[in-house]
Amino acid sequence: MAELIDQLFLGKLGNPVLDQRDDSGVFQIGNSYVAFTTDSFVVDPLFFPGGDIGRLAVFGTVNDLACAAATPLYITSSFILEEGLDMATLEAVVDSMRAAADEAGVTVAAGDTKVVPNGAADRMFITTAGIGLLRTDSGRPYLVSGSLARPGDAVLLSGTLADHGMAVMSRREGLAFESEIVSDAAPISGLVAAVLDACPSVHALRDPTRGGLASALNEIARQSGVCMEVEESAIPVGEPARAACELLGIDPLYVANEGKVVAIIAPEGADAALEAMRSHPLGRQAVRIGKVLESPAGRVHLITPYGNRRILVLAHGEPLPRIC
Repeated sequence: MAELIDQLFLGKLGNPVLDQRDDSGVFQIGNSYVAFTTDSFVVDPLFFPGGDIGRLAVFGTVNDLACAAATPLYITSSFILEEGLDMATLEAVVDSMRAAADEAGVTVAAGDTKVVPNGAADRMFITTAGIGLLRTDSGRPYLVSGSLARPGDAVLLSGTLADHGMAVMSRREGLAFESEIVSDAAPISGLVAAVLDACPSVHALRDPTRGGLASALNEIARQSGVCMEVEESAIPVGEPARAACELLGIDPLYVANEGKVVAIIAPEGADAALEAMRSHPLGRQAVRIGKVLESPAGRVHLITPYGNRRILVLAHGEPLPRIC
């Protein structure tokens, strides 16, 4: 996917906005600075513990805007429906989407619906777009980007990993555990706002969705030309999700999350940012997991509990298909 984006999409469609390579494009309209994003959702199954495709579509979109230091305002929603889809299923998803939009404080401003022949899609796909206003300081936009991480920065994580991916996978595979695994799908804009209010030196924000924490850190390391070093023992994974990962032979560092944020913070603001995270309901388990180094550029190093150094590479292929 990284090669496809670099060689095809950026090669043919590249421009100063798209070349930012963040999850939202940031640009100026008149006197306003806006963030604009788009995403598609093809999760299977459509309903899973803690959410469904409609809830996921709303939160996935607003979370990308939040990670651009923007206040989400409006989203659009396009439905691709397979002929023969049960109307009760569609109604349940739309009801969930409406509740999620209310929870996230956004308005569904436009939409589209297409029906394709039976067998041309798997029941339902949803594509969204979202727009939000950037926070400003004395008229200047507050810019955060994967390209702004600097050596010495702290790496913070807002909570446990792998809950969403394992919730979807356990339902798909019919796996039962002593404690049910529930997706962490949630709107993180309030959490991000609390961090930005407390700390004026946030350099980068990323929600670790497809590819998980390992891929998010690799993306930032490559954009900024720095090295990320994280401590394995500091990274929280809930016991039910950990058990599911071990059973399926999956590394939780590569599993998608839908209600978490990774924050790269200047060292002088790290304590205030961490305190702000922990004061928010979605960040009570927030931890400092590592730091940014100057070299080797573009690498992510994981320090194991035994003191060994392991290189975390970008995910190859799709170990967990159709989870977001």
